[in-house]
Amino acid sequence: MTIKIMKPLLRVLSFSFALALPLFAADPPAVPKEAADAITAPDLLKHIKVLASDEFEGRAPGSKGEELSVKYISEQFKALGLKPGNPNGSYTQEVPLAGITTASTASFMVGDKKTELKFPDDYVASSARLQPEIKAENTDIVFVGYGVVAPEFGWDDYKDVDVRGKTILMLINDPAIPDPADPTKLDPKMFKGNAMTYYGRWTYKYEIAAQKGAAAAIIIHETVPAAYPYSVITSSWAKENFEIDAADKNMGAVQIRSWITLDVAKKLLADCGQDFDALKKAAITKEFRPVALKATASFDLKQTVRPFKSRNVVGKVEGSDPKLKNEWIIYTAHWDHLGRHKELKGDQIFNGAADNASGVGGLIELATGYMKLKPAPKRSVLFMATTAEEAGLLGAKFYAEHPLYPLEKTLADINMDGLSLWGKTRDIEDISFGNSDLDDMLAAAAAKQSRVMNPNSQPEKGGFYRADQFEFSKVGLPSLYTGAGKDVIGKPPGFGQQKKDEYVAKHYHQPSDEVDPAWDLSGGAEDLKLLFQVGYQVANEDKFPEWKPGTEFKAKRDEMLKSGK
Repeated sequence: MTIKIMKPLLRVLSFSFALALPLFAADPPAVPKEAADAITAPDLLKHIKVLASDEFEGRAPGSKGEELSVKYISEQFKALGLKPGNPNGSYTQEVPLAGITTASTASFMVGDKKTELKFPDDYVASSARLQPEIKAENTDIVFVGYGVVAPEFGWDDYKDVDVRGKTILMLINDPAIPDPADPTKLDPKMFKGNAMTYYGRWTYKYEIAAQKGAAAAIIIHETVPAAYPYSVITSSWAKENFEIDAADKNMGAVQIRSWITLDVAKKLLADCGQDFDALKKAAITKEFRPVALKATASFDLKQTVRPFKSRNVVGKVEGSDPKLKNEWIIYTAHWDHLGRHKELKGDQIFNGAADNASGVGGLIELATGYMKLKPAPKRSVLFMATTAEEAGLLGAKFYAEHPLYPLEKTLADINMDGLSLWGKTRDIEDISFGNSDLDDMLAAAAAKQSRVMNPNSQPEKGGFYRADQFEFSKVGLPSLYTGAGKDVIGKPPGFGQQKKDEYVAKHYHQPSDEVDPAWDLSGGAEDLKLLFQVGYQVANEDKFPEWKPGTEFKAKRDEMLKSGK
């Protein structure tokens, strides 16, 4: 909803699993009806209404909203009979965060002409560095195309150009390279064709900027390749932001991270005698070289840094098998949203009903179902509501780096970030499709509901890299992340896609993401039962889920398995 630089660390199979790894059962045991029936649409809606209420003030980390959210989720876990998920006997894992409120100025200088940028209408700027003041004055601007270094594709946008101490200007998404056989399509051999890779994510672009020693990194916003309008940038960045409060205070991060609007970028380039469209066309070739602009950029950031302890909320069902109970699967959903923006007129609260009160409600409902299982599954199951997903997947990242239970004994993560809201569907989308054999389990479970599993219909939006399961994938856990189906029963063709598009355009990361009386959560409940079935299968079978050949997460895992670490 935040890495290819960091090919993931992979879990290690225990010795007993190394000896025998049979295939997954072709017809796995179904979740008992009593347990599946415990997941209901009315109860799901009840949880969403509480978490998305104005009282919770948008659930920002380090706020009243966090206190209420952590309290509510913990109480629900306790009432269900889940055991505390932290080995220390608590229902929480502390996550050291810092809130960063930034006041910034920015300008471009072309010759003797200075252009002051207006915040946030023209640009946003921030830093992950936990410092009170950060400046980059009169830095040369270099256009670096997409800003990508991808050896596996023979791609290097930087070539031998030194950008240390400079401001780099780059395009969002990854290079959109036409297919030589059909120029109306994208080349499937380059950057996964139509699908966004991690190279297209803003997080990657700021990471490579830091590696290259740039003083500032500016991304040009375009709605279609970014997959969201500029209003999402302002609502997400023009507020208090959050970072993990690391020992080095994040000094390895690029000094300044910025976005500018397309209009501002076009004007800057025109003032420098360059044409945006021509540069963008040049940037989709391997021969592209950085273009030094006849311009400089200046940024001045004043930052108020607020360290605090946030929390992941964790509850567990202990496995029933004496040996396998020390192995785990994880269900995740982030509890946080964007909080309250007091500078706004009218509605100031970003309630985050769909994103992601619905997912947390689903987490609680799944826990309800698991508590009905007699006996419990063989392996233990961890239910985790993560913090600071909206700030860059920080709660999930912290758990992946500081796990409560060994990652080498953790089999998979199943993540929920926005559930189906408009009724039952004949399909379900697998946003993580193509990565692991969890896909196959989901497809089989869907077939038992007389439904179909479809691959991600909008891979160009990079949804897999924008939600918590990505942090678990990075450390080697096969992960599953689903989206609502589009073939809504009783509705005309195209209704499901219409609702998805309407949500992104009007409600995503906006105060209007509130509970809608027209919602029909029966579809969300049905999807949860599919995720229940997949987790139940993983928790009971003899084989760990596997990455599929060719995925970006497999090589490191194989390397670790071979080394025996």
